Amino acid sequence: MTPANPSELILPDLPALEAFGRLLGRQAAAGDIICLYGPLGAGKTTLTQAIAAGLEVPVDQPVTSPTFALVHEHRGRLPLFHLDLYRLGDDEDELLELGIEDYLHGEGVCIIEWPERLGALLPARHLEIRLAFPAPPAPTTGRVIRLYHRGR
Repeated sequence: MTPANPSELILPDLPALEAFGRLLGRQAAAGDIICLYGPLGAGKTTLTQAIAAGLEVPVDQPVTSPTFALVHEHRGRLPLFHLDLYRLGDDEDELLELGIEDYLHGEGVCIIEWPERLGALLPARHLEIRLAFPAPPAPTTGRVIRLYHRGR
């Protein structure tokens, strides 16, 4: 079920997306789950990098997409668990075997790219962020962000 009035932001360029992400990181608390939805190239990893900066993840811990590793762990003000489920199927048993629940119910901040792969394993309480490109004639460097607070 989608709320009728999600919060919506129109960010004009990537620096605005990064500023938004840093703010999210500064406000994040232990146990937060942030789910990022959007097409390839929409800025999910860029947003994750900015959230990591807000979490004070040191620059010597580069935040990259963990597409082949499934999860990257970073140490900042809080642990950051960055999951990219793009290459996984929708097999919940496979995800359980990989220990996904340890991240979903841990004491850090969990950011998940392609969270739709979790199916019923997705915790009810999470922040859903949908990234999209603005409609023409807006510049393609901007993003439309829709925020849904689930399970509050």
